[in-house]
Parts: sequence; structure tokens; C-alpha cells
Amino acid sequence: MPSSSLISEDETVLFTTAGMQQFKKYYLNPKEAPASRIVTIQKCFRTSDIEEVGDKTHLTFFEMMGNFSFGYPKIENSYFKEEAIKWAWGFLTKKEWLGLDKKRISATYFGGDKEKNLPKDEESFKILNKIEGLYKIKPQGFEDNFWSLGTEGSPGGPTVEFYVDSIEIWNLVFNEFIFEGGKYKPSEFRGIDTGMGLERLLSVIQKKESVFETDLFLPILDKIGEANKYNLPKDNLPKELLRRLADHLKASSFLISDGILPGKEDREYILRRLLRWCIRYAVLLKFKDYWYIEPIKEIVNIYKDVYPEIKKSEEKIITVFQNEEEKFKKTLENGIKELHKIFSWYEKLVFLKRRSVKPGEKVKIEGEDFFQKLEETYKELAKKLFFVYQTYGFPLELSFDEWKCWFNRDLSEAEKEKIIKYFYQEKEKHQEISRKGAEKKFKGGLADESYETTKLHTAAHLLLQALREVLGGHVVQKGSNITSERLRFDFSHPEKLTDEQIKKVEELVNKKIKENLPVSCEEMTVEEAKKQGAMGVFEERYGDKVKVYTIGDFSKEICGGPHVKNTSELGSFKIIKEESVGSGVRRIKAILE
Repeated sequence: MPSSSLISEDETVLFTTAGMQQFKKYYLNPKEAPASRIVTIQKCFRTSDIEEVGDKTHLTFFEMMGNFSFGYPKIENSYFKEEAIKWAWGFLTKKEWLGLDKKRISATYFGGDKEKNLPKDEESFKILNKIEGLYKIKPQGFEDNFWSLGTEGSPGGPTVEFYVDSIEIWNLVFNEFIFEGGKYKPSEFRGIDTGMGLERLLSVIQKKESVFETDLFLPILDKIGEANKYNLPKDNLPKELLRRLADHLKASSFLISDGILPGKEDREYILRRLLRWCIRYAVLLKFKDYWYIEPIKEIVNIYKDVYPEIKKSEEKIITVFQNEEEKFKKTLENGIKELHKIFSWYEKLVFLKRRSVKPGEKVKIEGEDFFQKLEETYKELAKKLFFVYQTYGFPLELSFDEWKCWFNRDLSEAEKEKIIKYFYQEKEKHQEISRKGAEKKFKGGLADESYETTKLHTAAHLLLQALREVLGGHVVQKGSNITSERLRFDFSHPEKLTDEQIKKVEELVNKKIKENLPVSCEEMTVEEAKKQGAMGVFEERYGDKVKVYTIGDFSKEICGGPHVKNTSELGSFKIIKEESVGSGVRRIKAILE
């Protein structure tokens, strides 16, 4: 089966982080699966190890090779431990496949956990023990060799892992338990979920020191290395920074090709964080203007035949990066100046005397152990960093990077946890203030509830759907303000609309108005609304029940109202202005005549 989007259908996560995510439900309901055996190469995105990106193995974007089976032993053609382990070994060692030297390979299995009442995986051990040429077999505990979401009703089970030269290559998960009532109980159905990172495997096959020395990265790194203004040899540039730039550029390109645009929340914020990290370090390394274009083209060239969506999105990716760079560069210098004021304040507070520090030498801060106990200082520091985030668009993680440059030492994990905790408390406080201000207005950004305003509000629903049909499914509402005279509608899109696109949107809205479509309202749960495909700003905190307004078979949105009863009441729709209001966000102003 094909790779699914990086925007996960699993609502418990922001991104697709593993090959099994699109198949999770089939482990408990195997009869719903399209087949009992499935193979994919899944594009994945993870931020859990983002600080380690640039070393030998860690990436944010990677491809996960996986094979899966559902419903063993009741579903025909399903398979379990013996087949999965033997096939994995065969794929790694047989000459017609990878042909790796057996002496390089070791394996681990689940040794049991008494506290959780989970037995040793004797079956896997016996299978491994019979494999000719596999001599390094080691039992490991729950943390290393048992996979589980740990959520009520979710599948889980022991694992077998294969290592090549001590690098973890392949993880075989045997889902044979269900987590219920805080315990793992045997499942009616058993399933296979395996995952092998393509980039790590490639480094092993090609006998490279790191994933960045394979042909999935070398051409990109070459293009990035050519981007410095002074034509320095690539070897003279900091290797880890170049690697991280290559990873973040690749990850950003794939996120954008799947419809994500930079913003302030959730997926959008993570994309913005990646892009702004690239922009900051491109400035630091004195890269040429538009340095990112050639590396992005190289990324597209590498993946275009496997993932056609990235070729289709090439111009969009470059435009998004360009917009974000233009926006961020304007505030970058001022933001850094503000950060340096904060760091200077911190220094004075802990009586740190500035001195010359040799590269790699750690700065000793007088009285630091005592200072760390002062929670109020961390609160104040987090408050100041939130101000920089709010005013200059500096992601907190970039502030941490600047900290490292200033003090020549990284923050400890304990320090980061404290700052992150108070930073988000400050953010929630700010959102609460904003929410209270918004509550003074009418629902849906309406200035009043007059008939003319209500008509324009209904037209805004038609406009959103028309934009999605003309421009693509990445378009979502970013805000609105509606008076009795006009509607103002903000939406996600990386570039200026052409005259032809504006005309198409306008014509589609008017076509739907002339079709005399009925406008109906139904109350339901948010989950029901999502299942019906209703549009909505899902990061907002809806109540137990929401109103879903449906306009014919054209538009379906979660909304507080009010609306007209039929589109025939609207008259003629006309777009009077289209403009940018920020990176990746456009604004349309329209009237009804």
C-alpha cells in the first residue's frame, strides 16, 4: 500500500511517526483490513530526537520500511513470529537480498517483566536460537523490547530487534496483548508490525559512518555547501549544522507538500520552528540570498519519482520558505538583540563575570546550584522569553540555541523543563486574555447579528469551500471579521492568488448561490462532526455539543451561527480585494450586491 500523509489520521498525534499508524485499528478489527498482509514504505516525521539531529543517525524526516499482518491465526494468510523473524533474517543475510555478513548482526528479545506480569518471550527466543549464524542473542526489559501505546484498549506486545554493527536496524513487534484496566491481557487476534529505517539501513549497506553520508543526503549537502558567500570549501563549514540544515529542509519540504503551512499552533508551529532555525543559521553562516532554492530542487529531484506530491509542490515549497524568510529576517536582528539583553540580565542576576572562554570549555556560574532553586527567577526568565516569542516570532527552541551561543554551554534538561513549564503557563495566560477579549464580540467574528451581516456570514462558508476547491485542501480558515457592509476572510495559502483563481472562486460562490441551496443546522458531538467531514478550527475548545451548518451538498462547517435559510437570499457575491496578512496567510474582502 502507498505511504499515507504526514498529517496523521490518528487524532492522538500531530504527525505520522511510524508505518503502523494508518493500520492501528486493524490489530483489534482485522476483518476491516484491506488485506491480511501489507507492506509499505511510510514517510515519517518525529521531533522527539530533534536535539540530536546532525549526529550519525537521528533525523526528523525519514522513511520507515514495514511489513504487517493482522488477525493471526483466524484470518487467512496472516502470519506471526516464526515467519516474521525468519523472513527478516533472510532479507538481511541472503545474497539475493541484502547479503550482510552474519557476524555483524545481533538480536534482542523480551526477557519478561514480573511487575507487569508479562512473561519472557520464549517463543521468539527459541526461533532466534535455531537460526544458523546468529550467535549474539540478548534478552532485554520492558523499556527496550516491549511496544505499547499504554492507552485503554490499545494493542501491544514483545519485540525482537536486529542490530547491525550495534546500530538498531529492524524492530519486529508482536501484538498479542490488549491493554485493559491497567493490565496487559491476551488478545483474541495477534498481529505483526515491523519497522526498518531506510536511511539507517542504507548507511549500513553502503558502509558509511552516518545516514548523512548516503546518496539520500550527499547531493543536498553539496548544494547547501555551495551557498556560502565566501566560497569556502564545504569541509571548512560546521558539519553538524550543515547536516541539520539538510534534515530540516527535507522535513519542511515534505510537510509543506502534505498541506502544512507555518503558523503559531501545533503542526504549523513545528514547521515554522524548522524553517526559522534554517533561516537563523543561514544568516549565522553568511549564506547567499535565496540559498535554499538549489537544495530544495535537489530534494525534489531525489524523491519526485517515489512521492509525486513533492514535485507538484516544488514552487509552493520555495514560495513558503521565501515568505517565511522575508517575514522572519525583518525581526531577526531585533529579536536577537532582545535575547542578548535577557541573557545579560541573567548574568548579572547570578553574578557571572564575563570572561574569555575557550571553545569547548564549560562556563562555571558562581552560585548556580543555589540559583536553580529560585523558581521565581525561572518564571521571570520564561516570561521574558515569551515576550520575545510573542513580539519577534522567536520559537523557544531557537532562544535555547542562542543561549548556548552566548554562554558557551547548553541548558540542562532540568533547567529547560522549568523554563518550558513557565513559558507555556505564560502562553495560556495570554490566550485566556485574548479569549476574554474575543468573547465581547459576536460569534464567528460578526460585528452584529443584522440580516445583512448574517447573509455575509453564510457567504463566508461558501467562500471557504470554494477556496478549497480552487486552491486545494490545504486551505483552512485563519480568521474572519464580518460587518453589515463587507466580509473579511483570512485563510492559509502560500502565495498571491492569480486573477484567474479569484475569478474562479467568485464564479463558484455565485453558482452555489443561484442553485438555491438549503442551509440546515444539526447539533452533534465534535467527533461526529469530524466523521461527517465538517470543517472547523479543531484546536479551539468546543463544548460537548456543536452546531454543524450544512449548505446543500457543498459546505459543512462547525459554527455558532447565525445563517440565512437558503442561498437564494444572498444576491451576487463579489471579491473586492485579495492581500497578504503574514507568512502563508492571505485575506479576501468581499461584498454582496
